Amino acid sequence: MAQGYSLNIGLNSVDPKHYSGWDGTLVACEADADDMEAIARERNYGKVTKLLTKEATRARVLKEFEEAARVLQPGDLFLLTYSGHGGQLPDTNGDEADGRDETWVLYDGELIDDEIYNALSKLRQGVRVFMLSDSCHSGSVSRTAYAALRSSGNLAMLADTVHEMPGEERRFKNMPEVIALRTYRDNRAMYDAIMKELPKEDPRATMKATVLLISGCQDNQLSNDGTFNGLFTANLLRVYNGGKFNHGYHAFHRGILRRMPPIQSPAYSVVGIPSREFERQVPFKA
Repeated sequence: MAQGYSLNIGLNSVDPKHYSGWDGTLVACEADADDMEAIARERNYGKVTKLLTKEATRARVLKEFEEAARVLQPGDLFLLTYSGHGGQLPDTNGDEADGRDETWVLYDGELIDDEIYNALSKLRQGVRVFMLSDSCHSGSVSRTAYAALRSSGNLAMLADTVHEMPGEERRFKNMPEVIALRTYRDNRAMYDAIMKELPKEDPRATMKATVLLISGCQDNQLSNDGTFNGLFTANLLRVYNGGKFNHGYHAFHRGILRRMPPIQSPAYSVVGIPSREFERQVPFKA
């Protein structure tokens, strides 16, 4: 019988020692991880792990990936969720059209998208991965598009379009560009060494598992934090409806998309071995 395995990551802040004095304060990311953990437990997953803020270090997350690759068998489901800031580092293997690798901004350092996919490429063929990333730069983000959005003033329009509760402060899950640059320069030896050790080819090309990603926004958009949940996670939970949703992943994505404002449109993608059977299954079902 197929087993469920869950890793749920949520960071409401990061270590300013690594990020040049920036603590990246957010509000709802730990709650997002709490809610993803609750779904995994309701579904009786065999192993459920939650990493919040200070626990969500590079070493701990990579260790959890290694454990998943060791124990997951064909047919098993790996629920991998992240809520926090998205960042960028220089692309060194030429697999990014914009010259930037996207990252998860973990507590003590960024985790590069190539590292994530390299870890997932160790999974056995037949393993299903449902990946949720409630963060900025969570699709194949285009730095040019983001820069154009900002310079044209549309970033302000984006903020004005988000409907908040009275008195709620707007927060976006993006690492400011000046912080991204300074963080890389201050820790260049570390990141260059990591990138040098990564495979030269795109790890997604050698993926044996099926990785289905629904990300919080498109390339040229920002993901919004909130009071109780991130905007993406909040709408995902509404569509999930306490487990009453009983259609496939495409319908799940469309349901979330219909609830989102036009300035934040969750993306849907599949890498690795295509599996229409997986895509037709009910989300979160092991």
